[in-house]
Amino acid sequence: MSFLFAPPPQAVLPIVGEKNLYFPLHRVYFIGHNYSAHNKELNAPDEPVIFLKPVDAVVPVPEGTVAEISYPPQSDNFQHEIELVVALKSGGRDLTPEEAEKAIYGFAVGCDFTRRDWHFRMRDKGQPWEKGKTVDSALPVTALRPIERTPELQNLGIWLYVNSEKKQDGNIDQMLFTPAELISHLSKFWELKAGDIVFTGTPAGVGPVKKGDFLKGGIAGVGTLDMKIV
Repeated sequence: MSFLFAPPPQAVLPIVGEKNLYFPLHRVYFIGHNYSAHNKELNAPDEPVIFLKPVDAVVPVPEGTVAEISYPPQSDNFQHEIELVVALKSGGRDLTPEEAEKAIYGFAVGCDFTRRDWHFRMRDKGQPWEKGKTVDSALPVTALRPIERTPELQNLGIWLYVNSEKKQDGNIDQMLFTPAELISHLSKFWELKAGDIVFTGTPAGVGPVKKGDFLKGGIAGVGTLDMKIV
């Protein structure tokens, strides 16, 4: 097989404790409004919103490194959203929550950055969100922690600091839908595949960042994510 031009490299995430083994990425799914407090903050419906982003927006952040996130053009309100990321080792259609649980490979910490001005502008017009929600190279994700090396997803703090000031402070228990329930729901609309990752929503406290800001976020027992806005 020959190509007109070189195909892009396979997008991957590192794996905690592995030097030469990587998780190949397939699709990136997002769940909106999955934390009760964030729902109230955005006056959003209780039912989660689903959207997708291109896999080449993912920025892998190996342990001990800092992700540099470029402030995007066409925005004056660029905001952070710290999230639990779930990675799938298998997929399928119409999965039960029990089957969905067995499909999980592991977890990571991710930050979904948003042009909030464009997000609201498109939302208020009833138009697609891409101008607001899709930003080049603005999905930093930590190394994946296999599920057998991750604590049960109960009473785990999720937090984010901007320049040493805590901005987001929640708990995984505040999720309206568990990761297994979310995966099961997604599988009713798409055939899920090994390599899919799911951003599971963000707690209250999302807010703007500016060039020069240093961000540090994390989830207890899963990992920490260091970022700088450039």
